[in-house]
Amino acid sequence: MTALPRAILFDLDDTIISAGPRGLLLRTLAEEIAHLLPMPPDEAARRLEAANRDFWSDETRHRTWRFRLEEARTAIVERVFESWRPQAPGLTPDVARQFGARFHRLREENACFPGAVETIDELKARGVLLALVTNGAAEAQRAKVARFDLARRFDHVQIEGEAGFGKPEERAYRHALEALGVQPHEAWMVGDNLEWEVAAPQRLGIFGIWHDHLGEGLPPGSTVRPDRIIRALPELLD
Repeated sequence: MTALPRAILFDLDDTIISAGPRGLLLRTLAEEIAHLLPMPPDEAARRLEAANRDFWSDETRHRTWRFRLEEARTAIVERVFESWRPQAPGLTPDVARQFGARFHRLREENACFPGAVETIDELKARGVLLALVTNGAAEAQRAKVARFDLARRFDHVQIEGEAGFGKPEERAYRHALEALGVQPHEAWMVGDNLEWEVAAPQRLGIFGIWHDHLGEGLPPGSTVRPDRIIRALPELLD
């Protein structure tokens, strides 16, 4: 059995809650407009997913656009559809905006991962101090916290849009640690982003746990080495 730490910092999106794999949502939407596409829906979804990864991989762009998610997701679709329009004139700007808006709504229709809330409750019952550390706009993220009744489960809730800073800024982790009254070596950080929830916390001496909820394993060539990899939050109790 793994000895539990004094404190655990949790990410929110795609760690505690999820709308499901982005690629699956894109494929579902692409199938609905298959008659307009210049390629099979599976290939269209793959290219849209690649465009999403490319867009969000830039740290500066991510910092700017994560407060305007619907605009960002729609802009990505508009750019891809524009490149396809010479072969597929039916992919009008209007269709792109509708597709982007629908994709955004589906991504925001979150549900908790199985066993996530129960794991958090059990950790709290065992005396572990808990912090929720999430990036994003204050209103949107606070609504998710309220919807899933998470605030009472955590000793500290830290939302980027409210705090004025977020991951992977060093002070985001230090602030959470100070709020819990613990040192870096006494804490774990759990999340799905290899840079924000593993590499950056590790540089401060925090134990970094990667939530590989898709079961894909580390990306080829990844220089980040998590201290631990889990597929689901209940594994934290093992």
